[in-house]
Amino acid sequence: MTTAFPRKQDFAIAEGYTYINGAYTHPMPLAAADAYRAVIDRRTRIGFPPTANAPQRPDARASFAALINAKPSEIGWIQNTSSGENLVIDALGLDKPFDGNIVTDELHFEGALIHLLELKKRGADVRIAKQKDGRVDLADLARLVDRKTKLVEVSFVAMYNGFQHDLKAVSELAHAHGAYVYADVIQGVGAVPLDVRATGIDFAASATYKWMMGDFGLAFFYVKQEHLGTVFKRPHWSYNSAPDADMHFSPFDPLYPAPVTYTPGTDAASHVQLGTTASAIAAALAVSVPYIASLGPEAIQAHRVPLLRKLQQELPRLGLTPQTPADSTSPVLTFAVKDTTEISRKLAAAKVNIGIATNWVRISPSVYNDMADVDRLLNALS
Repeated sequence: MTTAFPRKQDFAIAEGYTYINGAYTHPMPLAAADAYRAVIDRRTRIGFPPTANAPQRPDARASFAALINAKPSEIGWIQNTSSGENLVIDALGLDKPFDGNIVTDELHFEGALIHLLELKKRGADVRIAKQKDGRVDLADLARLVDRKTKLVEVSFVAMYNGFQHDLKAVSELAHAHGAYVYADVIQGVGAVPLDVRATGIDFAASATYKWMMGDFGLAFFYVKQEHLGTVFKRPHWSYNSAPDADMHFSPFDPLYPAPVTYTPGTDAASHVQLGTTASAIAAALAVSVPYIASLGPEAIQAHRVPLLRKLQQELPRLGLTPQTPADSTSPVLTFAVKDTTEISRKLAAAKVNIGIATNWVRISPSVYNDMADVDRLLNALS
């Protein structure tokens, strides 16, 4: 059965308000928000009988694994995308002096570039491919990769302009030289089809407040199974590192006086998770990730393309300079603007919300948007 778009009924969007800013933060589906509130209710009501039996929901990590064609054992919780990038650098030993280089590009996430540039200040050989006409040519990346390259870091979809890397080609390039690939997938996964097996990437991270329709403070981290404990060295320890951790403080415990016994886990969660998880967000994701899967990233992308094409056709006529490749199908569409003051005023008056920065605007439609939303944006700027 074909899913009907737009999915406005699945979200709480005020009447007369147009939101085309999912690349900034994506609203939760109503059902996910209900799951979120249910956890908060349980955390704030002490001694009250349960108002309803809480439904058993799938582990969002397993749902996410299915969405990207990974194994559940390859997915762990972390706090945010930047934590994932730092984990990869640390686990590969690239935070200390090493004989080799790291390759990235100008359209990679700014936070990751700051990290890499700080490593460069400390002597690391960090090579950055230039962007041309809003894209990074694989040939330009290839010129920087050699037999001493340890890691190629890229954003699956660029947060600035939506340029989308061919991750399979990037992986083939890196692996041919003995290097590994880390992909920041926050601006793509959920809105764009992603198959980690087909692409061959080694590591990936995504916070959940964008296209995963979750919230701030919880992210998915992917490590290819064969790398766990070998290529990806355990960077830290906690009780989450050992699924069978058991305390023996009581003198009546048969294993007393050993304070604790444990067997280190072998999955991604055991390698990267530290302490408690944001349980309310995890509950929301247990609803939102299956919701995304039910719609299908391919269908979500197909729904979005006509909206993108009309914006690409009409906005340059209003004096906005395209920054996104014309053939892009990603959820991010960017235009350069010398002064956004008047645009901000017009859109605020029209109750239209897009991303507005100092010298550029970013439009990012989602499953709840339709051509009427695009027309409202265009009319507001005309």
